[in-house]
Amino acid sequence: MLKRFVKNERGLTLIELLAVIVILGIIAAIAIPSISNIIDGTRDKAKVAEAIQIINAAKLAHAEHPDQVKWKYNADTTNGYAALRAYLDKVKDNNFEVLYDSSTKTYSIKAHEAYGAVNNILNPTTRYTNDSLIPEQTLIDATK
Repeated sequence: MLKRFVKNERGLTLIELLAVIVILGIIAAIAIPSISNIIDGTRDKAKVAEAIQIINAAKLAHAEHPDQVKWKYNADTTNGYAALRAYLDKVKDNNFEVLYDSSTKTYSIKAHEAYGAVNNILNPTTRYTNDSLIPEQTLIDATK
């Protein structure tokens, strides 16, 4: 008699199959936005890390050329381009400017795509724009 009951239960019913599909759909609806936010956050952190790498290259260039306090990196080959280029391998954003303030002994970056990333990560009350000087410490805070 037990053999007869086991023999009749071979597969899933349509209702069981639909229940599994609904559960998978709910899990996907929850997971996809979370994964998207993680990816966006990773992109923002990569932009900030690149800006920090650029400032570190400017520090090395400044150690070699102490009189230079401004490095512009774009198609213009003047204004410290060659000095900065020697310390940078590959950067995604090829148009930015690094400035050294000798009175505060701080470095800042301007016109780099990290400004949007800093806005997304730190959400400051005063939003940074492409023309804003972003201090190195702000970039470091954005990586935490």
